[in-house]
Amino acid sequence: MKKILVANRGEIALRVMRTAKEMGIKTVAVFSDVDRTAAHVLFADEAIHIGPSPSAQSYLLGERILEAAKQTGADGIHPGYGFLSENAEFAKQVTDAGIAFIGPSPAAIRIMGSKLAAKDAVKSYNIPMVPGTDKAVDDPDEAIKIAKSISFPILIKASAGGGGKGMRVVTHEGELKEQMERAISEAKSAFGDGSVFIEKYIQAPRHIEIQVLADNHGNVIHLFERECSIQRRHQKVVEEAPSVVLTPELREAMGNCAINVARSCNYSGAGTVEFLLDEDKNFYFLEMNTRLQVEHPVTEMITGVDLVAEQIRIARNEELQIKQSDLSISGHALELRVYAEDPAENFMPSIGTLSTYQIPKGPGVRVDDGYAEGMEIPIYYDPMIAKLITYGSTREIALQRMIRAIDEYYISGLFTTLPFGRFVMKNEHFINGNFTTNFVNEHFDPALIKEERKEEAELAASLAVYLIEKNKKKLRIQPSQPSIAWKNRRNH
Repeated sequence: MKKILVANRGEIALRVMRTAKEMGIKTVAVFSDVDRTAAHVLFADEAIHIGPSPSAQSYLLGERILEAAKQTGADGIHPGYGFLSENAEFAKQVTDAGIAFIGPSPAAIRIMGSKLAAKDAVKSYNIPMVPGTDKAVDDPDEAIKIAKSISFPILIKASAGGGGKGMRVVTHEGELKEQMERAISEAKSAFGDGSVFIEKYIQAPRHIEIQVLADNHGNVIHLFERECSIQRRHQKVVEEAPSVVLTPELREAMGNCAINVARSCNYSGAGTVEFLLDEDKNFYFLEMNTRLQVEHPVTEMITGVDLVAEQIRIARNEELQIKQSDLSISGHALELRVYAEDPAENFMPSIGTLSTYQIPKGPGVRVDDGYAEGMEIPIYYDPMIAKLITYGSTREIALQRMIRAIDEYYISGLFTTLPFGRFVMKNEHFINGNFTTNFVNEHFDPALIKEERKEEAELAASLAVYLIEKNKKKLRIQPSQPSIAWKNRRNH
């Protein structure tokens, strides 16, 4: 594999390209109108324009991306995450064109892309599942019977997709029909598939996921877990590895389950198996993400494994050179997703220009980003600016480094999730490891961010008044006199 086209943008495109460059592989960027001078475009060896700014007219058009690969002679396509990364039809088009798709087979993507198909695939491996249905439900009367049999509260979930779309919590029978209709409608709109199913709602779970790697020769390993319980709107904001609540025995059990989930669909490449962990430390299979995860850096930090490099080697049909016995957890890593969102206003998007953009540096700090000062955050894509990752030999060191890095991260021109990250790192429940996916609802008050901003504004105003008073004499306007240099210039 001598040239890879990265079918993505922003930080993940840059992340993939950097590893490819280290491996001596040429890279091709694709870009929309708004990304014409983006960092990933400037970094790549070649760049191809694929359409207007909206993703539906550029990054989601597999035919244009495939044409760009053929035009540049790319022999591999890395999809990153999001966009076409879990599109089985695109993966098939790539492989049918004789180009290596740096990811799993179209069949594996198709199976794990449907939560119902995934449940069916893993049945024979005795994987723990949340009580509920294993088929689509569209009849409210049938849904009521199922809900009563597993007891309320229940969760209505879309079979396709993720990110909290097509998902509804139902606490009593009277609201089931309406919530079911909403979930079906939202699932159809978001994924083109209105299939929904019903599960028992685990009220205070932790979200634990296991990273797996599998080659085309039957070798499958896991690279331990990531804790992803700090979420807003069912989407992750803070991740860490390892989890503070897993015992070695539980870690091994979950890791073996993740390996079996990968085996159930003949998986190949890097993938993530997600679980819910209840308060009694029972774990349940949730889904498998058939791509590289946003939070993959924390796994890289504690294992020393470059997951992108492994993806490329597997796509070249090489055998894994890492055995399960070679792996161990070293230290602790934390990640904060730096979104252009306002945590004081329910994490609403805050699109604008990066008037100031200075990243933190120093020991144990990694920033994966795709922006620079003066650039605009486009309205067309996910509002993530960067991923801030810190590492330490202990969780406490990683946590203190994260606080220091957040304080050193200077962004102006829009609101970001940096203040929320600071709140999390200083919250006693997070520090003690005593938190669930309900953390935001239970512990975060947007008024805290507003108060912090008010205090910062008052401090800035006081400082300005002090400086004006101190420099009054210097600020007095003196009679205008042409300088000697100006006189000299006029005389020549």
